[in-house]
Amino acid sequence: MPRIEQFNLPDLGEGLTEGEILKWLVSVGDTIELNQPIVEVETAKAAVEIPAKWGGVVHAIFEAEGAVVEVGAPIIQIDTQPGAGPIGPDDSGAGNLPVPSAESLAAVQIAPAEGAVEPGLIGGPAPGGRTAVLVGYGPKTTAAKRRPRRASEPVAPAPVPPTPVAPAPVAVAPVAPAPGVRPEPAPVSRALATGGPVLAKPPVRKLARDLGVDLLTLTGSGPLGSITREDVQLASAGATAAAEPLTVTPTGSSAASFGPDREQRIPVKGVRKLTAANMVSSAFTAPHVTEFLTVDVTRSMKAIERLRSVPEWREVRISPLLLVAKAVLLAVRRHPMVNSTWAGDEIVVKEYVNLGIAAATERGLIVPNIKDAGRLSLRELADAMTALVQTAKTGRTAPADMSGGTLTITNVGVFGVDTGTPILPPGESAILALGTIRDTPWVHKGKIKVRQVTTLGLSFDHRIIDGELGSKFLRDIGAFLADPEATLLAWT
Repeated sequence: MPRIEQFNLPDLGEGLTEGEILKWLVSVGDTIELNQPIVEVETAKAAVEIPAKWGGVVHAIFEAEGAVVEVGAPIIQIDTQPGAGPIGPDDSGAGNLPVPSAESLAAVQIAPAEGAVEPGLIGGPAPGGRTAVLVGYGPKTTAAKRRPRRASEPVAPAPVPPTPVAPAPVAVAPVAPAPGVRPEPAPVSRALATGGPVLAKPPVRKLARDLGVDLLTLTGSGPLGSITREDVQLASAGATAAAEPLTVTPTGSSAASFGPDREQRIPVKGVRKLTAANMVSSAFTAPHVTEFLTVDVTRSMKAIERLRSVPEWREVRISPLLLVAKAVLLAVRRHPMVNSTWAGDEIVVKEYVNLGIAAATERGLIVPNIKDAGRLSLRELADAMTALVQTAKTGRTAPADMSGGTLTITNVGVFGVDTGTPILPPGESAILALGTIRDTPWVHKGKIKVRQVTTLGLSFDHRIIDGELGSKFLRDIGAFLADPEATLLAWT
């Protein structure tokens, strides 16, 4: 096995071609173990932590936080034999960086502090005093120079902390430009768009541009005073002073930040981008029909309370959604055609039910599913739903848990909404919306009483499910919720 192993971004799920580096969990020089999480990556389906394939010492990191990387591209190198001495030509594997000669090392010129790059990143220092470069591109034999911006004081090549100096005033006297260098205009607001004299990585500059944050007004907290993603996000939230005050308008639990143009631009990527593409594809491919049914669920709510009093269920999270899921699974047994997929010249009816539960997360709407939910007991179904919700809230849902769904439930009632007309997830033929449960005047046994009532909304693919089948399926769900004990005894 080569001493230096190159780790490429793996295929994280079906149809995924790229991922965004959210956060590095290790740094260059860190000692890591086999299967230790090293990086957090957001794909179009979820945010996942990727474990190391080898143990050793981090030799180089190729991609910065915020970078979008294609599947198969190198992201990190690991020295699997850190105690074997200096790295030589024979230690390199297929992904090892070329080892520069003594002449090329002597010719490398260290960039000024303003343009310094974080150790381990492309163009930055690597162990042994080398310059980190991409695979197949060794250090040049000529002096490595960064694009000139303006004259700056030379920095000694030795990594010695600079002598403290008095803070410079905001207004700096003009400096004579270096020969052959065009003088730069005075920095203006949002200089990131023109490459102003601010130490920040390209992904950070893009984030600042998207959030309307002026980098010139920020004090960097990163290496050598560089501006990090956290600095920009804090400034966007109003925690860091800016050249012009931002207008912050609260929207629920978060706040929208607007720039001087009174507009906010949010990049469409990751989960939100995939959701948008899927919804457009589904809405204009499958002919949707939506039906509604208002149900008295008072007995279901009482059944939940009785279930909570059972000793074996006291530590279990029970909600009306559990009984709705059970009702859907029982109704599928009575109407198997609902659990099917349109495949062009044929309809694929599935015996198994991978029950999807739509979940709203910080990164957008995701629909993880419970595999083969129809074979689970009520207790197993409750445990599976609890685990699904907790994992979704932490943003750790695996891509495999969001693929292969056959039928979906979306609970809009938690937001106080009566019901809705949901769009089918691609490849599915039915989706049920559960509305909020309200105390409502209701005719019960010939008298008007206050009962707990909800409204169900069922959208289905009319190519597969006609009005009769859709109506019977929705009717059976409502019948179970109206009297779960009697219905369960009658159907099983």
